[in-house]
Amino acid sequence: MAKLARCLVGGTFDRFHAGHKALLLAGLDAADFVEVWIANDQMSSHKSEFIQSFEHRRANILDWADERISTHELSDNFGPATHREDCDGIICTPETLPTCNRINETRLKSGLTPLEIIEAPHILDQSGTIISSSRIRAGTIDSNGGLWLGEQIRKQIHHFVPSLDEELKQPMGDLHSGPEDMPDVAMTSALQDCSTGALVAVGDVCVATLLEMEITPDIALIDGQTKRIELVDKVDIEAFDILLSAVNPAGKITPELIDSIEIALASETSTCIEVDGEEDLAPIIIHLLGPIGTNVIYGQPNQGVVLQITDKETKVRCKDILSKFEVR
Repeated sequence: MAKLARCLVGGTFDRFHAGHKALLLAGLDAADFVEVWIANDQMSSHKSEFIQSFEHRRANILDWADERISTHELSDNFGPATHREDCDGIICTPETLPTCNRINETRLKSGLTPLEIIEAPHILDQSGTIISSSRIRAGTIDSNGGLWLGEQIRKQIHHFVPSLDEELKQPMGDLHSGPEDMPDVAMTSALQDCSTGALVAVGDVCVATLLEMEITPDIALIDGQTKRIELVDKVDIEAFDILLSAVNPAGKITPELIDSIEIALASETSTCIEVDGEEDLAPIIIHLLGPIGTNVIYGQPNQGVVLQITDKETKVRCKDILSKFEVR
């Protein structure tokens, strides 16, 4: 088959991933040039508030592309495909094939030659599911389709090693300072910087402070202790819709804790996980399993509270930290 001159492809192209690359490579195999039409911010905003900006998405494509690919702003569902006479192909996935067929119907009515449709196959992730931007935003996979927390890892007990002590003493996120006897000061500051994602509070003092402020976190993890001393005044767990429990001894991350966090993240109502042991290492798992934009707040002894919003960089760091734990 003779090579096409110029192919068009449209989409949101959020979290530029292996599936996007396969789509564009299919276009380059079929045509000399590929025009990538990227949905602008107005078009893409209704899909998710965590979609990257138009300029960010364009830059990700250009960082990967060669001179045969150009990028353009898409402001409607069809773009220029219905009327361009200098293009002879269009690239699609199985989901967007009906749109391409409608484009060709419009072209025929206008007396134009239909575009040759190049349908690119889906790329599957590590679990055998289609790689998609939504799954990346949901925090399940990375841009290459790798699971942030694989099935084998979930079944293992991870033991803290002393070599990680200094690294984990450093706040994973932004420290919001406040007097120890007035924890609401630091908490108020942290809440002002939260995204619109779920709010996860780790530690009895953090959870109690939020409840006293009449804020029920989406997820709470408590162990009945502060600074490893048993609390006299326990957290009011009746404030939560769902109560879970998990055995997780100090210095360990157990499959039971991982499962409980996964259940809590999937819940649409407030959930409290009562940990028999310690919940100090739970943020590592929360970030690995949580969607992009999840707000994780935990206490920093004698200083205030730390807020870390889940993003790709945090997931990479947590995966690296977990890989250094001993598995026995």
